[in-house]
Amino acid sequence: ARDDGGGVRATTGRLARTSVWLAGVKVKGVDDLFVTTDIHTLLTALYVKIDDWLGKPRRTGRPPKLSDAELITMAVAQALLGIRSEARWLRFLPRHLPGAFPYLPGQSGYNKRLRAALPLLKKAIRLVAADTDLWFDDVWVTDSTPVECGRSRPTVKRSDLAGWAVYGYCSSHSRFFWGLRLHLICTPSGLPIAWSLADAKADERQVLAAALEEDPGLLAARPGQLIIADKGYVSAELDRWLAERGARLLRPSYRNRTPRPGEHLLKPVRQLIESVNDTLKGQLDLELHGGRSIEGVGVRVAQRLLAMTAAIWHNRATGQPLTRSLIAYDH
Repeated sequence: ARDDGGGVRATTGRLARTSVWLAGVKVKGVDDLFVTTDIHTLLTALYVKIDDWLGKPRRTGRPPKLSDAELITMAVAQALLGIRSEARWLRFLPRHLPGAFPYLPGQSGYNKRLRAALPLLKKAIRLVAADTDLWFDDVWVTDSTPVECGRSRPTVKRSDLAGWAVYGYCSSHSRFFWGLRLHLICTPSGLPIAWSLADAKADERQVLAAALEEDPGLLAARPGQLIIADKGYVSAELDRWLAERGARLLRPSYRNRTPRPGEHLLKPVRQLIESVNDTLKGQLDLELHGGRSIEGVGVRVAQRLLAMTAAIWHNRATGQPLTRSLIAYDH
């Protein structure tokens, strides 16, 4: 906006579209402690954040009717409201969020745009997470959780996920499943730091090392970082690998080993990662993703992680008492 002497005038269509979302909602700004906390304000703040980050499109030609920022915001809204069917979601929008998105694609077009936006969703998760003070937490928790992709034998044989998804066992729920595992590194509050999808039988220790090696700046910027894990991460080699990078891994010892100092304090902290997984599965329907290809599963997992990250980011910015609460945004 600029001041021409006669008042401040909006110079971008972005602000005009944003104002439509706030029809009937009194908003004082995302940093105001008294801002209304609902789905409208969250989507508006997220849209403005991502649109400012993306800037003007670099490609030439006619701009798309649905911008990348609107696409990402729409994907987050879908995950928060718990509508898994894309066709139902596109029917839901005009009635319940009128004017929020000037253009709505068809189900096929939305699906194609969303799958192509997987790299953008990954960057958006990092962008929003790094915009909170929780990003600098010196304690991380890590674990893996099943992402089931099919149950019937014919599905296993015909699925495009064959070769990626395999049979695995979940000891927490005492069940076998066919699919992938989500390996998540997050802060105790649930803010995602890094994540990866691997087959159900992949070694958790190798996946953790690979995820941190993929982005060496994470540990390089945090000397003395403490990572809390469970017994599945017991490995002298992993301990040495992390020590060389200035990090420490704290996890329970096997029963026939001498307990480590402070090991008795791990149990309540370990419950935090289980709580984060419960948020992803119980409120964001992680295991009901509906993906039928590796790109489809990947983008739906990223969609839910970004939704949780955006809720944490907005709750933190507006001073809400519960950092990971989604109650204000799921209806």
